[in-house]
Amino acid sequence: MTNPIKRLAGQTVIYGLSSILGRMLNYLLVPLYTRIFVTGEYGIVTEMYAYVSFLAIIVTYGMETGYFRFAGVHSHPAKVFSTGMISLFGTSLLFVVAMSASSGGLSSWMGYAGHPEYIVWLSMIVALDAFTAIPFARLRQENKALRFALIRLVNIGVNIGLNLFWLVYCRDAYENGTHAWISHVYDPTIGVGYVFLSNLFASLVTTILLLPQIFVKWTFDFKLWKEMMVYSLPLLVGGMAGMVNETVDRILLKYMITDHAVAMDQLGIYGANYKVAILMTIFIQTFRFAAEPFFFGQAKEKGNKELYAKVMHYFVIFCAAIFLGVMLYIDVVKLFIGSEFREGIKVVPILLMANFFLGIFYNLSIWYKLTNQTKFGAWLAIFGAVITIILNLILIPIIGYMGAAWATFNCYFLMMVVSYFIGQKYFPVPYKLVRTGFYIVIAPAVWGLSLILPDAVSGMAINSVLFIGFLATVYLLERKKIRGNSF
Repeated sequence: MTNPIKRLAGQTVIYGLSSILGRMLNYLLVPLYTRIFVTGEYGIVTEMYAYVSFLAIIVTYGMETGYFRFAGVHSHPAKVFSTGMISLFGTSLLFVVAMSASSGGLSSWMGYAGHPEYIVWLSMIVALDAFTAIPFARLRQENKALRFALIRLVNIGVNIGLNLFWLVYCRDAYENGTHAWISHVYDPTIGVGYVFLSNLFASLVTTILLLPQIFVKWTFDFKLWKEMMVYSLPLLVGGMAGMVNETVDRILLKYMITDHAVAMDQLGIYGANYKVAILMTIFIQTFRFAAEPFFFGQAKEKGNKELYAKVMHYFVIFCAAIFLGVMLYIDVVKLFIGSEFREGIKVVPILLMANFFLGIFYNLSIWYKLTNQTKFGAWLAIFGAVITIILNLILIPIIGYMGAAWATFNCYFLMMVVSYFIGQKYFPVPYKLVRTGFYIVIAPAVWGLSLILPDAVSGMAINSVLFIGFLATVYLLERKKIRGNSF
């Protein structure tokens, strides 16, 4: 393995540490939710946060990336910061006012007429997260990684702590009548709303911790603001299309199944099992965090294309190992969610492979980023969004949440394939299709073998032998190339 590859691996660990730890802690709430709430109730959480994902992109409208772009080249980066902050403050405030004013109608339309407060709380979460996007970006730009990570972890700690307080301690005390004062801080009719309230208070604490970054001399440069908007708004289009690929299935499920109760049950089951693919998702996200600056940093180096091919190869190996690690030990992994939700475990291999393809797509995306053909990135995201919507509309009424999973699989597979062929035209990278593709095929093949082997001995023992065999195969095939820095 060459030094640049080792450096990228190290950066992935360093940059991703707070993200991994944070997400792992956050995902620990899933076992709690799937044991406290019934499937339909957890469906509300799944649906609401699907909307939040879209709204977060709209309310931030690419301004975080715009700040990075202009702060690095502008003679007065403080002016870039304050201009972006004033813009986000104004739009976030307008967003909260508009959502609060229409909360009654929106909650009735969504089927939650008795809980307009859900809309208000979630709008405040979106607004606070959008408003703090640039202060967080400033911490990254100033290389204050420790402060950045600590604030993120405090946010997660507050969120988890309040969830445990309201949904475990207060709920138990209220039901058992052990503390008279509980009725002053806990109302059982709020239900899943405590998930949103916990998030809201965590976002408030985060904003307070960021006040040293926020309270600076604010000035607004209208000309600079227009330039930032021209740069940032196209990112909104691509971001929205990308979010369609990621979350629209959880929105459509509710409306594509005629029986509302069944739809909410399926939404809850699908949302919970989507979380089981956590390891693949976290690895890809942390890899992206380190890979983009690495790719740009190597753009002018000799042999950069061969290096990009190596990165892809080793990335695929890691993803294949994650897929097998989850699927060969799925009987243990499924304990992550409550028993009522485990009927949906069959979507996990589909979603794991879908995210596998998405990770490959992110690797392939260097071609349009390095050649300044970012318009192709937006078009590919839109292409994927169209595929996602069409397949969800066709498949969900027929096979429910399985249709949503297969739509995600096909979307990312097709995006990967199309991106590869277009990229080879504009920026040909010598990917080793046979060698790298071997691992994409062998991982599901080994899992498939585990399903048909006789249960003469413990299934876990057989699967452990298969997993060790896979790792041994990787070692035998790659050791000479790693030691000799060849490819």
